Amino acid sequence: MFKTPISVLVIIHSPDLRVLLLERADHPGYWQSVTGSQDQGETLMQTAVREVAEETGLDATRYPLTDWHLQNQYEIFQEWRWRYAPGVTHNTEHVFGLLLPQCAPVTVAAREHLSFVWLPWQEAAKKVFSWSNADAICKLAFHQQR
Repeated sequence: MFKTPISVLVIIHSPDLRVLLLERADHPGYWQSVTGSQDQGETLMQTAVREVAEETGLDATRYPLTDWHLQNQYEIFQEWRWRYAPGVTHNTEHVFGLLLPQCAPVTVAAREHLSFVWLPWQEAAKKVFSWSNADAICKLAFHQQR
């Protein structure tokens, strides 16, 4: 079964704008926020809730989860295109924010991630490997005020 080229990016953060980052297991040193592809029949909100649970063990329904109504389109890295139907080269990513009351330990999915870290948003934006992830983190202060 091929992945759908529609995904979510969930910026998990605290009120003081510290951001949770996860280190990819398939690329040590590559840090990112929670991300994942939409499954057939899911709403984007359901995808965000599922991905947060799978990647961190957190129940996103217990905290404010906000659709930022921000979309990014990007070319899928060549090394990951085999996951998609032949000819699919681009993905559309939908950005969400998840506000936790404070920084907390999470349970990373061992197959997907090696570790986690909470960083001030400025440091987090510099540490992530994806331009769309960095851009979303930089928009965090704006979206928290809404």
